[in-house]
Amino acid sequence: MIAITGFSGFVGRHLLPLLDKEECLLLGRKAPSDDNNFCEFNLAAANKCDLINLLKPVCTLIHAAARVHVMSDRAIDPLAEFRAVNTIGTLQLAEQAAEAGVKRFIFLSSIKVNGESTTNQQPFSAHDNPMPVDPYGISKLEAEQQLVKLGKKTGMEIVIIRPPLVYGYGVKANFASLMKCVTKGVPLPLKAIKNNKRSLISVYNLADLIVECINNPNAANKIFLASDNHDISTAEMIALMAKAQGINNFAFSVPISTFLLIGKLFKKQDMVDRLTGSLQVDITHTTQTLNWHPPYSIEHGFKLAIKK
Repeated sequence: MIAITGFSGFVGRHLLPLLDKEECLLLGRKAPSDDNNFCEFNLAAANKCDLINLLKPVCTLIHAAARVHVMSDRAIDPLAEFRAVNTIGTLQLAEQAAEAGVKRFIFLSSIKVNGESTTNQQPFSAHDNPMPVDPYGISKLEAEQQLVKLGKKTGMEIVIIRPPLVYGYGVKANFASLMKCVTKGVPLPLKAIKNNKRSLISVYNLADLIVECINNPNAANKIFLASDNHDISTAEMIALMAKAQGINNFAFSVPISTFLLIGKLFKKQDMVDRLTGSLQVDITHTTQTLNWHPPYSIEHGFKLAIKK
């Protein structure tokens, strides 16, 4: 049996159809209307959830629930808020899984553990020293570190996956906003941003990778970076969004120096770097270790992001 947290989230909704529903234990706040294999679970209060008996038939636990990264966090102490859920909650869940005899714990982490940017640097790899910058990335790294210690202590296999931006049908946040602008034919001043490189992964490729990590013996106690294995510039991203919908691309050119100046004036350098800078990941370790390759091209992923 496989247990899943975050089954109703963006990744979980695309992962579940790839699994045998009758063999899945769903852990979350709200039960699906048509599923009996459900247990109420709140990651923010994992210490109050007694899951040990329920998890005894479980071989693999996929942990996809988290306090997600947001652009404008209004919490008084964001790091404490992220730690409470992503670090402490994850460890409390994993401790119960280990005590129940769960063999493998798959943790959906984030590329933010590696850092925020690879501008003028080599792509991130699974062997790099972690350098998280924001509270979300720090909380994910601390969770990884605690899981590794627990795995060594108990023998439970720990598998860590660090995806970059995940897109697909139903995605929200910045990707959805850009897609909406392109769909409406809004002229975007991004055509000149053509020399940066961004790694993305479609939720379909990510779900496929998670499934691969369930049974592949080579996945045990490894960290895997994930992507579509096709890096694109911001300008190429906008062009692909238009092409996937069969519509015109109305992007126009504004010098990158203008964006940099605006970022400096309004203290939005981080936002500008996400637009004009690079964030690349090297998935060689993932493909070689697992003999896995992304089944969907980035072009196909963009099409699926629009049509269901």
